Amino acid sequence: MIWCGCPHQLKNMSIRGLKKKQPKTFKVRIITVDAEMEFSCEMKWKGKDLFDLVCRALGLRETWFFGLQYTIKGMCTWLKMDKKVLDQEIPKEDPISFHFLAKFYPEKVEEELLQEITQHLFFLQVKKQILDEEIYCSPEATVLLASYAVQAKYGDYDPNFHEPGFLAHDELLPKRVLRQYQLTAEMWEEKITAWYAEHRGIARDEAEMNYLKIAQDLEMYGVNYFPIAQNKNHTDLLLGVDAKGIHIYSINNRFSPNKSFEWSSIRNISCSEKELTIKPLDKKAEVFKFFSSQLKVNKLIFQLCIGNHDLFMRRRKVDSIEIQQMKAQAREEKARKKMENQRLAREKQLREEAERAKEELERRLFQLEDEARQANEALLRSQEAAELLAEKAQIAEEEAKLLAQNAAEAEQERQRLEITALKSKEEKRLMEQKMREAELIAVKLVKESDRRAKEAEHLKQDLHEAREAERKAKQKLLDITRLNYPHMAKYPQYSPGDSRDANFDKGSIKLDLKDIDLKRLSFEIERERLDYLENSRKV
Repeated sequence: MIWCGCPHQLKNMSIRGLKKKQPKTFKVRIITVDAEMEFSCEMKWKGKDLFDLVCRALGLRETWFFGLQYTIKGMCTWLKMDKKVLDQEIPKEDPISFHFLAKFYPEKVEEELLQEITQHLFFLQVKKQILDEEIYCSPEATVLLASYAVQAKYGDYDPNFHEPGFLAHDELLPKRVLRQYQLTAEMWEEKITAWYAEHRGIARDEAEMNYLKIAQDLEMYGVNYFPIAQNKNHTDLLLGVDAKGIHIYSINNRFSPNKSFEWSSIRNISCSEKELTIKPLDKKAEVFKFFSSQLKVNKLIFQLCIGNHDLFMRRRKVDSIEIQQMKAQAREEKARKKMENQRLAREKQLREEAERAKEELERRLFQLEDEARQANEALLRSQEAAELLAEKAQIAEEEAKLLAQNAAEAEQERQRLEITALKSKEEKRLMEQKMREAELIAVKLVKESDRRAKEAEHLKQDLHEAREAERKAKQKLLDITRLNYPHMAKYPQYSPGDSRDANFDKGSIKLDLKDIDLKRLSFEIERERLDYLENSRKV
């Protein structure tokens, strides 16, 4: 049978069919410790359906540690897995917000956390709890934990890359620790970096595991606290639930429990409205009963007790096939990662060695270039020096020629001076000889002068005597003539007077001769006087 209809009717029927088949959905926002995701959920989905979707999106297989938490009326609670999401008392918002968090904590993180994503989520959550001071940690331990957190985030410390101030925007220490010590951010960074530098070669997952191994030994690690009141005297207390059991604390002390019930010693836990009862295995032991402020709190405590107890019992049983496969995969993954890390470490070491060799070569090249530059500069300087030296050599050569010429001239001058000196010596000797001769002549002349003076004096005296004698002779002759020839006066033409005159003339001749001798002597005296004056002038 073939049914026929118009195309318009067929189109309407197909649209109605699609509307009936398409289920109604609602949006949810899943907030993990480091990310946010949004999903569209069907109206009929239970909590487990949404939880499985989130785990698949994260690639998480160790689902038993986690849950979806939400806040309603100021109280944090967990989404129930076996009940529809919309049937639970959840916030009326679009999209509905859930926090994907660790609900139960392992006893030994290194043995129980198999997947890297599980380990990473635990690391981020515990780190946030320490920074928010939900888990108390000593200042020394916080610095060490911070160094592992830095190693997980930044890898190996590199002083060339991780310069001072690189942790300025990272929250690594609780505010309580920062307030407790009056240290600057630079001082805290220096302390953290000192530890951080010691973690060289540790991979990210290994650094996160080391962080968790330290954190799991803290007193408040993995403990969920609830305010309760004891049944008998209504004393305000704190009840803590963790992987090891149930602990009762004083209201102001969350470190040391007053009383503890390990899971192995608990026979039964019952919850009825606001009362919760813990029955020990030892029947003689006292049953512990307490009250909580709200029924929801009691139910939440009860859920945490059941979940922690189930995990406690699971740990002490033979692992299921799934857990064995996961552990085998985890071991293989760790071995593979170890080999990969070793390979990466070797490659990194080789790369660092290559970088160091490159830097050394670059340094050597730079050094050689610098040496070449210096050698080139030295060569240029040498060339300039050589040119200067050549010029100086030329100048020196010219100076040498000039000096040689001067030396020759000096030698000639020296010879001339020697000759002159010899001449001077000879002249000096001659001069000295002449001086000596002159002195002798002078002495001789003085003596001669004295002699001649005396001679002249004698001559003058002789002359005077001669003239006196002549006068006396004339007078005597006159007297004689007067006595002998008195008649001569009467005969003037020839008288004795004429003979007197003749005699007189003879005497005159004699006197003239004497006068001639005197003149000659005077001339000779005058000549000798002039010679003496000339010799004296020369001397």
